[in-house]
Amino acid sequence: MVSRLIAFILTPFYSRALPVAGNGILTAMYVYASAINAVLSFGMETTFFRYLNKHENNKQQVYNNAFGAVIALCLVFLAFSLLFLDSIIKGLLAGATQDYADYSFYVKCFLFILVTDAFCVIPFAKVRADGRPLRYGMIKFLNILLVLVLNLFFLFAIPYIIKHQILNYQWFASWYRPKWVGYVFLSNSIASIATIFLLLPEISKLRLKFNGVMFKEMFIYSWPILIANISFIINETIDKAMLKQMLPANISDHEVGIYGMCGKIAIFLSIFVQAFRLGAEPFFFSHAKNKNAGETYARIMNYFVIMVAIICVAVVANINILGYIIVGKDTPGNAYWSGIGVVPLLLFGYLSLGIYMNLSIWYKLSDQTKYGLYISGIGAILTIALNWVFIPKYSYMASAWISLAAYATMMTLSYLWGQKNYPIPYNIKKNLTYIIISAVLVYLSFSVFKRNIFIGNGLLILFGLGALYNERKELKAIFNR
Repeated sequence: MVSRLIAFILTPFYSRALPVAGNGILTAMYVYASAINAVLSFGMETTFFRYLNKHENNKQQVYNNAFGAVIALCLVFLAFSLLFLDSIIKGLLAGATQDYADYSFYVKCFLFILVTDAFCVIPFAKVRADGRPLRYGMIKFLNILLVLVLNLFFLFAIPYIIKHQILNYQWFASWYRPKWVGYVFLSNSIASIATIFLLLPEISKLRLKFNGVMFKEMFIYSWPILIANISFIINETIDKAMLKQMLPANISDHEVGIYGMCGKIAIFLSIFVQAFRLGAEPFFFSHAKNKNAGETYARIMNYFVIMVAIICVAVVANINILGYIIVGKDTPGNAYWSGIGVVPLLLFGYLSLGIYMNLSIWYKLSDQTKYGLYISGIGAILTIALNWVFIPKYSYMASAWISLAAYATMMTLSYLWGQKNYPIPYNIKKNLTYIIISAVLVYLSFSVFKRNIFIGNGLLILFGLGALYNERKELKAIFNR
């Protein structure tokens, strides 16, 4: 969570140091990266955890199979990417005013980042499976810290050196390009190299011993997860890619920049959801054989819903402060504030996504990963179809509404199918009550009271105290235990 918060710190720097169109390029490129990363990891992260649980006496072979599969995919991807490099660059350029050489640099950096990040997926999973959260967190922390330092150096320190003629400023001035987004990609590339070095102890444990029979089972388990992950990435990011492609070329990067930057305000809830997933997935698998596993999962869901609901209300209550930190003052000349209305919609989209991640454990534990494919596929179809219809008229506001609708649909389908195939005694009445109350409070804070910080935080305090009072008996029992 700390490393993700450091990444959040970079957002206001990007909004101030880069032009809006530059942030649009940054957003769009990371959209493509997310989709490709899902393919390169091939669902092997989840498969790795599942098969460690199924083959407790042969964990090394599970590691060899999972890591070997990802390495093979990376090599194939890299070979084809280099073969068609020119076509990829021209396709991404798509009539934009950016220089071809710039996009060539962006793409080459991204190929390197994609391959190195995918290469690290299974070693990172091994760190988590070995029960070493401190090592996992420190490597992630150092990675993003290096990105932060390098970005500050390229975007702020060098211009300061040149302006005030410090040190060997002539050398910096001879090659430095002000407000060039390529420095962000370069910083990420350097950080990816550092991550590989930090993971060398795990990487060195790979053995070139492949078990075909076990891999066949792992492949059957993982390929629906792969398709589901791709569909999930489509739900998460395709709206930005479609905005870039479907809006006029002269405004597309500008609109994507606004949407992407305002979406960063919702990152607090996204951080919580992602941190929860990292800890919960190994926990769910390791507790699957316990007699009261279902009750444990239901109790976890209760408190997860309470936390994400409180975070939704808290972010909207303080949206003016967060907006100021990320994009600057709310003035007529600041284009970012025109998109602030997407934040509540994205927050409840993340809430639905987090609940779906909780619910999805049923098909992973019952080895029915095909349902993940169905659910995410339906969400992806909804996302693509509705964005295709509404983007030309409503731009990024349509994308925010559609994101919420897609995640809510996935959440509902996962619950309905899960209760038929792998029943877990979730307290739906309680969970829905918290969600509805938080939605009402967010509407009041944002629309009725016009983002008034005092009224918004007053509603937040009331909500928090009400939740604490309502859960007092169970909380007391947990603390006593």
